[in-house]
Amino acid sequence: MPVRLSSLLLLVVLLVAPAAAKDKTKSVLPGYVLHARTVLVVIDPDAGEPLDQPNANATARANVEKKLMDWGRFDLVLDGQESDLVIVVRTGNGQSMHPTIKGGPIDQRPGIAQGGDTSIRIGGQQGPTPPLHDPSLSPPDRGPHLGNEVGPSEDSFEVYRGGIENPLDSAPIWRYIAKDCLRAPNVSAVEQFRKAVAEAEKPQPKKP
Repeated sequence: MPVRLSSLLLLVVLLVAPAAAKDKTKSVLPGYVLHARTVLVVIDPDAGEPLDQPNANATARANVEKKLMDWGRFDLVLDGQESDLVIVVRTGNGQSMHPTIKGGPIDQRPGIAQGGDTSIRIGGQQGPTPPLHDPSLSPPDRGPHLGNEVGPSEDSFEVYRGGIENPLDSAPIWRYIAKDCLRAPNVSAVEQFRKAVAEAEKPQPKKP
């Protein structure tokens, strides 16, 4: 009896494994992602800057923007403008809890210009990123302050649907979390997103 049970379990595993592998490679990107033409890249509103790397998130955002421009599929828009997609980035430093600083000039967001120049100002003024979530849920604190942040220990790259109210309050369409995936020159998060889009655009075989 134990031998028969073991054989049955082995057969189930062999049958399930190919199906699981097939599902893992299947694209889950909705059609509006494939038709998107504009994108806004922002830093996760809940992220703070590591004390030892106070510009880590801003650098990661610039890396992502440059990689997207090199890709050439999307047009990057300025803060405050509506976009088809919103990409949220956040760096990790290998620790789930680490001291950070939030608020003040460090969280201000300049505009984005073609050619990778991120020094352009909107209307001659430079200010903080407009909120992408309901401000009544967490009143903004503009002053710089220290704290211990609990979050992912690795870099994260999340894609949300734009053109809707409070886009970050919904679940991300696509997410990639990996060590140094926002670091130049590779910026592997963008490369993985590019592969996901290419996979979704492949003609699907007709069902018999």
